[in-house]
This record gives sequence, C-alpha cells and structure tokens, in this order.
Amino acid sequence: MKKTSNIKDYSLKIEHLCKNYDDICAVDDVSFETKHGEIIALLGPNGAGKSTLMNMIAGYLAPTNGNIFIENNNIATNDIITKKSIGFLSEGSPLYADMTVKLFLKYIIELKLETDTDDIAKRKEICQSELERIVEVANISSVLNQKIETLSKGYVRRVGFAQSIIGNPNILLLDEPTDGLDPNQKDYMKALIKDLGKGKTIIISTHLLDEAQTVASRIILINKGKIVADGNLKNILKSTKTTSLEDAFRVLTM
Repeated sequence: MKKTSNIKDYSLKIEHLCKNYDDICAVDDVSFETKHGEIIALLGPNGAGKSTLMNMIAGYLAPTNGNIFIENNNIATNDIITKKSIGFLSEGSPLYADMTVKLFLKYIIELKLETDTDDIAKRKEICQSELERIVEVANISSVLNQKIETLSKGYVRRVGFAQSIIGNPNILLLDEPTDGLDPNQKDYMKALIKDLGKGKTIIISTHLLDEAQTVASRIILINKGKIVADGNLKNILKSTKTTSLEDAFRVLTM
C-alpha cells in the first residue's frame, strides 16, 4: 500500500511546479520534498530560476502549474495559514527606505505577529519582546535608530533577515543571505543559519559554492528551470564523477 504523505513526513512539498512568462519557462516541472532540520542550498547559474522558485514558495508569485504544500496545507487554498509558517528574505531586501530600522521592524511585527489578547499594553509588551529577540539574533542593535536608506548593503541584508525571522517561522527562505556582508559578517550569518537549521527547514538560494559546502546538508542544483541534481555533496560528486562541487557545477550546468 502506498504511503500517504502527512505533516510528519515533510515540511515543504513541491509537486510539478512550473512558471511561464510568455514563451519563457523559468521553472520547469520541479518537484521535491523537505524535512525540518534540513538546510538546503538551492544552487544554479544566473537566470536558472532560483529566485522565481523561491518567490512561488513564499507566495509572492502564482505558479503556472503545480502545487506547493506547507505542512499539509496547499498555499493556493490556505495562503494565510501557510504564510505564517514561512519567513522570507527576498533578493535585494525590498524595505521602506525612509523608515528607521526600529520603526520598520515594529511595523512588520505588528502586521505579522498574532496575539491572543485585546489588552493594548500587553500586545505592546509582546511586540517589544519580539523586537528585542530578532534584533539580538540579527546583531543589528547599533543601527536601530538609523534610516534604512543610510545603511550599508550588508546591514540592509541583516535588517531583511531580522524581518524574515519574525514569529519564529518553521521554514526560512533566504535568497542570497550573505550578499553584501563582509567576511566577519558572513561567518556570523553562516553560523547563525546552521544553528537555526537544527529545528527548521532552511532553503538558501545562492551562487556561492562555499556556502553550499559549509552550511547546507543537502544541495539542489537547478539549471534552465529544471532540477539537475538533488542530494548531499558526496552523492553529487559521485554521480558526476568529479572531485569538487565547482567541477560538478560545471558538468551539470554546461
């Protein structure tokens, strides 16, 4: 008897996902499942379909065909429920540039965080506690009162990361999370992702091969909208008869 998938089997399930733009097929029949505790590197050359795939999982783009399930809920019919389970750091971190970091994060917290109380003072206390938590995790206390438009690219990414973890979601989608960070900040972010990944599903879209090797437990390589490899580094090297991820990348994306 065929086993039926349930919430214990997967955190995210992608079934035959496609996204077309007129005659261009950006994502072409992609299917895979993830489990909590997995850190997955979504690799691929520029234009491979990585960001399009991430935006569909996050609910920002509607697929042309296929289904996306978040913990047994189809995002097409349960979008509010599924979005509560997802934190998303998008490419470029689109933020409100004229807001201070503190004001921006408080605004997003109030939009995203549900409380079981009508007590205004209690609600403010809960929101303040969440603000303090994400600021500490993202290590951005030094820029809280600066306007976002004055921040370096690295700090903009870190503020974007802070908003992605509001509510402690079970699934994190991080599109180029270390883009613009200096070497020390990159090391901090990598260590943070590995720590958070112990209890979550984290998908990192990146073109940096060292991130895939040092942070991820699983690699999904996409080329021209299709998955061309899915597994750990050892298995991918074995299947491509190569000795490095760089060589395997070349073989699979030529």
